[in-house]
Amino acid sequence: MCWPPCPSRMIDVVQRALAHWAMSGAQYELVSARENLVYRVSHGGRDFALRLHRAGYHSNEELRSELQWMAELQRAGMAIPAPLPDKTGEFLQTMDGVQVDILTWLPGIEFAVSVEGMGTPAREGLFFACGRQTARLHRISDAWQPPPEFTRRAWDRPGLVGEAPVWGRFWDSAALNGAEQAVLSEFRDAANRDLSGLEASLDYGLIHADLLGHNMLVDGGAVKFIDFDDGGFGFRLFELATTLFWYQDDKDFARLKSRLIDGYRSLRPMDTGALDLFLALRGATYVGWIADRGDVEDAAGKSRLFIDGATALARQYLDNRNT
Repeated sequence: MCWPPCPSRMIDVVQRALAHWAMSGAQYELVSARENLVYRVSHGGRDFALRLHRAGYHSNEELRSELQWMAELQRAGMAIPAPLPDKTGEFLQTMDGVQVDILTWLPGIEFAVSVEGMGTPAREGLFFACGRQTARLHRISDAWQPPPEFTRRAWDRPGLVGEAPVWGRFWDSAALNGAEQAVLSEFRDAANRDLSGLEASLDYGLIHADLLGHNMLVDGGAVKFIDFDDGGFGFRLFELATTLFWYQDDKDFARLKSRLIDGYRSLRPMDTGALDLFLALRGATYVGWIADRGDVEDAAGKSRLFIDGATALARQYLDNRNT
């Protein structure tokens, strides 16, 4: 199956899905075409997010597990999209080979947009709120007992630096030159050894795994999370590293990092001693991700950006490790 599907096929699946969720005739528009195709649907005075899932990215069991987890988080009071059951009571359907679900729509402005025009004090406030909300996500997830059939990917040591990482063998990317491949291979080996010694003591559990600026919304002073598509089991430091990764070049990065951690620790303890390792690991994952995304806009440019960032962090980690 091509991805994304041809326009006429997308329209057919969307209309069939709307009928199945008792929303025939609803207005809809495509608002995102990243991993999934996301349509904003207006029906009965409310807005919803209809998702057509990227072919082959998740099994039905994985998607049902994601939706069960989101439903639990929403029941516990988190402001996140809630899965909407269809007329049969199911959260997920497959139509013409495309996996489809519908979520409630959350109001708000993207976190990345909100912090861009702010002064440092206001930015610090949002990073504190983000850290606190992240801790709340982890606390609720730890208190929940998933059903026996629950299955999600693992951002564990094999999932980050094993033979078949979640987002691909970053050290084998065809876009790497010889020097870059050597650095990332050396980093992979070092990270594998270091994680082997650390993993038993690191906080581990369900994580969102993709808390970037466009996967968080700001509504008033509140920070909300959306897009749990990459969520699964992983190290909680990886969660914080994902948020921080994109702000490392900002002049107030040290303060933002401190406030994110303070916000997290206001609800849960967190040992951040290995944060530099997880920042470098986060950078490496993007090299693997883009290597398998030739359909992404400006894939070559993004690949070069990710490689430059990942190799710089890898070199820095290796240098600090060897001193």
